[in-house]
Amino acid sequence: MLPATTFSVSIDCHWQALCERIWRPEFFPKWASGLSEADLREEDGAWVATGPEGPVRIRFTAHNAHGVMDHFVELGDGNEVHIPLRVIQNGGGAEVLLTLYRQPEMDDERFAADAEWVKRDLAALKKLIEEER
Repeated sequence: MLPATTFSVSIDCHWQALCERIWRPEFFPKWASGLSEADLREEDGAWVATGPEGPVRIRFTAHNAHGVMDHFVELGDGNEVHIPLRVIQNGGGAEVLLTLYRQPEMDDERFAADAEWVKRDLAALKKLIEEER
């Protein structure tokens, strides 16, 4: 088992409306800084982009009514990283939860940097959604 940390952000938007707004893969680059909107394209049932460390293939869970938006990132070395993402009800708003798994052979410094990256991206998502309202 991999060590894991889950990060969350509260967003002032009904959870189901938020899911409908953000579930599409082409929306992710608007807030997920590791993806470029101009570069993200669908190819052979997956999404292909250039990540910070080279080309990546991304598979997303199918659209569903449960707020599950997991994605699987295949890195250039063939390894695949599972990124669980959930949108759940938080009163009249939403809580977005993203779990970061510490990958094998990842040192403390790299894991801390990835954690900060996740927090920045979740803050960007909150700002984007709440400013659109």
